[in-house]
Amino acid sequence: MVRCGVAVLRKYSNFIDDLRVYVRGGTGGMGYPNLGGEGGRGGDVWFIARERTTLKSIREKYPQKRFVAGTGANSSVKALKGEKGKDCEVHVPLGISVLDDDGKQIGELNAAGERFLAARGGLGGSLATNFLPCKGQRRTVHLDLKLIADVGLVGFPNAGKSSLLSKISHAKPEIANYAFTTIQPELGKIMYADYKQISVADLPGLIEGAHANKGMGHKFLKHVERTKQLLLVVDISGFQLSVKTQFRTAFETILLLTKELELYKEELVTKPALLAINKMDLPCAKDNLDELMTQLENPQDFLHLVEEEIIPANTLEFREVIPISTYTGEGIEELKTCIRKSIDEQAEQVNEEYRKKKLLLLQASK
Repeated sequence: MVRCGVAVLRKYSNFIDDLRVYVRGGTGGMGYPNLGGEGGRGGDVWFIARERTTLKSIREKYPQKRFVAGTGANSSVKALKGEKGKDCEVHVPLGISVLDDDGKQIGELNAAGERFLAARGGLGGSLATNFLPCKGQRRTVHLDLKLIADVGLVGFPNAGKSSLLSKISHAKPEIANYAFTTIQPELGKIMYADYKQISVADLPGLIEGAHANKGMGHKFLKHVERTKQLLLVVDISGFQLSVKTQFRTAFETILLLTKELELYKEELVTKPALLAINKMDLPCAKDNLDELMTQLENPQDFLHLVEEEIIPANTLEFREVIPISTYTGEGIEELKTCIRKSIDEQAEQVNEEYRKKKLLLLQASK
């Protein structure tokens, strides 16, 4: 059991979602006292969001994890105003939050081309500084990655999330029969006949207590934050992590997943959500599904049968509940259709709200 845990941690370390780096703006150039010349300002350090960039590639390319901008040019008889030092531009992945050493967020980069000034260069020497240059800003920052996807798969280990991702997209996640099947986040894209693409993030399985950072709770849960919608994947036969942990029915599993999301960040349970009931090829799956659907129609009528500590303050409202089998392929096409419909409806709702705001602004300007 211990050997498995070490292997999982080693494999997960191949995926990096947090990187601590040192940044320093360039020192300004010397002034020229005799002629009142000003030295050039030191260069700046910029983080620039770019697609197909990873934190792992940054660490491999810059093992020292130090980024220093160029020094400003000195003032001279030929050039009384020294040139600015060369900027240092660091390409980072989309979905980066920039945190200071105290954990406070100081910047965010979500779209390709967005820029964040990480360290400003120092002023060049001038009359105000007695013609002496100033040093650039220096600090240590954390680059914290949260995957951006249309849909985030959420579930306990062995619910079938990795198998589902491989069925609905071209992603090839590692699939095996052990407790933590998914050992790093995987991204896939559903391709539709009209060339529409929907990105799906398969997140490593949660365990009870993930909100309190048990297992790798926070490492996994933070990736749910920037997904537009949730797709809960639940084993119809229930879930048990090990012989030492309690068995949970499919209904209890849904409550627990909702509770973990809610305790980590309450607004997560307000996201649009779909529910995929997996492993419908198993014996008694049909009877279990009938029972689960009855429970989901009126969850309040069944909450007295479960432990109070696993009951969330607000139950998730699912736009669709789709029975599937990643083994036989049952329900997969219906699920893809439901995902497309839900994403399109959300986009239309956002557009409608935008149009209403624009209309109100036009009316106010008149």
